[in-house]
Amino acid sequence: MKITDLKPEIVWKFFYQVTQVPRPSKKEGKMIAYLEAFANEYKVACKKDAAGNILMSKPATPGYENLETVILQSHMDMVCEKNNDTKHNFETEPIETVVDGDWLKAKGTTLGADNGIGVAAQLAVLASDDIEHGPIECLFTVDEETGLTGAKALQKGFMTGNILLNLDSEDEGEIFMGCAGGKDTQATFHYDAEDAPENRLYFRIDIKGLNGGHSGGEIHKGLGNANKILARFLLLMMNDGIDFNLCKMDGGNLRNAIAREAHAIIGVHSEDKETIRIKLNNYTADVENELKRVDPNVQISMESAERPEKQVSKEWATKLILALNACPHGVIGMSHDMPGLVETSTNLASVKMGADHTIIVGTSQRSSIESYKLMVANQVASVFKLADAVVTQGDGYPGWAPNPDSKILKVAQDTYKALFHKEAKIMAIHAGLECGLFLEKYPNLDMISFGPTMRDVHSPNERLKIDTVGLWWEHLQAILKHIPAK
Repeated sequence: MKITDLKPEIVWKFFYQVTQVPRPSKKEGKMIAYLEAFANEYKVACKKDAAGNILMSKPATPGYENLETVILQSHMDMVCEKNNDTKHNFETEPIETVVDGDWLKAKGTTLGADNGIGVAAQLAVLASDDIEHGPIECLFTVDEETGLTGAKALQKGFMTGNILLNLDSEDEGEIFMGCAGGKDTQATFHYDAEDAPENRLYFRIDIKGLNGGHSGGEIHKGLGNANKILARFLLLMMNDGIDFNLCKMDGGNLRNAIAREAHAIIGVHSEDKETIRIKLNNYTADVENELKRVDPNVQISMESAERPEKQVSKEWATKLILALNACPHGVIGMSHDMPGLVETSTNLASVKMGADHTIIVGTSQRSSIESYKLMVANQVASVFKLADAVVTQGDGYPGWAPNPDSKILKVAQDTYKALFHKEAKIMAIHAGLECGLFLEKYPNLDMISFGPTMRDVHSPNERLKIDTVGLWWEHLQAILKHIPAK
């Protein structure tokens, strides 16, 4: 079975088309062109703002003109992650999808259902001639995944609706009424480089096989972080008095993804080779035991490597290793208002060797309480400042406070129960959504977020549960039919 054989046909048709268009964050030009071509083909009103956000409009079907204008919203960019052994150019090549039982996946890459399936549903609504609805606006934003810059750039007056349905959630049957705010903290180590000595053996230590995943929606699972696992082993060697030289360290990629893979190249004395191997075997057993329930496929290996030209000086290698071990990662606190909701967290996202003898560490912090978001961001910054790194922080983005009196929430609850004879779960989400930024420009917006079931987004294990797309699509149509009157 192929993606084009799935039902509801119109949604999967457009999702397939979306997967064929390269759309990395900040490089959405081809996706913008595709959306403009769609609007031209289906004779849908379309406009674009300076940031590249697209707004399409469709009038009400006969008899529904008195309903409030509703905005359907998704982001057009996708997280571009692939396995190390997968050759794929996200800027030029389409995503190759695979139907695997109840799930749709991609071959060795992220699927882009986050948020391509939301885009597909919007296009399906716009292209359909048999859906009952009031006036509709469809907003497609750019660059959600690497800075929410499209939502930040949105200007007052670009949209006219007062109800917004965000289609960027990941559990069918759950309706979200709030989300966390976020902030990035970056540390740059300006290290002294030295010639790597010739009288040493050089090895590459690899951490791989981890699930990775969304640093908001999956941070509570206790998944392995490759950066932390690698830094911890380097610290074990250091504390045991093993003399080694750090030549390279690289791990993770994106601020909003839990690091799946990391590696380091070290130089050691020949007489320490077997001692290190034994320590690594013992350490691997410990990590496998710790992660057996959540990351059972973790792999830690050590192989011979060519001698690099340069190494990090002992002083700066020590500072880096200590800071990475001290840097918090994971859940910091749980919500006191909504049981089971992560309130505050931080993600040690990436460690990269940069130009001019720099090592750049990327982290991100989230919280549904603004003061806690700043607290944990400053905690992370303090760790790296103590290690003499240069720390910079982004402006961040606000959270979305729940509105228990929301009219559209009541419509979504009632229609879900009428359709499926059970209650939808009303939730807040720890991941960041664009909704908080929309409220800054449009303070009267009444919003909810909902979507089909996805797992392991932001990783090559990303998958979309096929049958939930039909349930979600049915629910979306029912909501559109029952939007409150003006």
